[in-house]
Amino acid sequence: MNQRILVAVDGSNISDLALKEAIKLAQDRRARLRIVHVVNEVTLNLYVDSRSLNKFFESCRTSGQRILAKARAVASGFGVEAETNLLEIQTIGRRVADMIVDHAKSIPTDLIVMGTNRRRGLQLTLRGSVARDVARLSPIPVSLIHEH
Repeated sequence: MNQRILVAVDGSNISDLALKEAIKLAQDRRARLRIVHVVNEVTLNLYVDSRSLNKFFESCRTSGQRILAKARAVASGFGVEAETNLLEIQTIGRRVADMIVDHAKSIPTDLIVMGTNRRRGLQLTLRGSVARDVARLSPIPVSLIHEH
């Protein structure tokens, strides 16, 4: 069976750990690896000049492409070929977790790998957790990688 593993990256240290774990799993299982990064283009600030906003979003896309290129290079360094996708939220009400789960289902995917920083209490309430939301929403198994 040809397994498919999806790993979501954002350029953080914990995301790098999740990428390394996904690479290891892909090697062990001879699985296909897909790396995704999500850019959220929805803003609630209606008072920003549209040219400035477009410039900001273009910068976010460029940064996302760099994150994906770096992740693909890391995978390649371990002998794992990876496909990359830059996912963009352009609709109010869509969340990063929704994009990751929907993309994983559309491929289809056998396993989602994500890093999590173990937020708790007020931090979790204020900032949320994309990894927690993916694990809650996904019908696909999710492996959460914690910083040691």
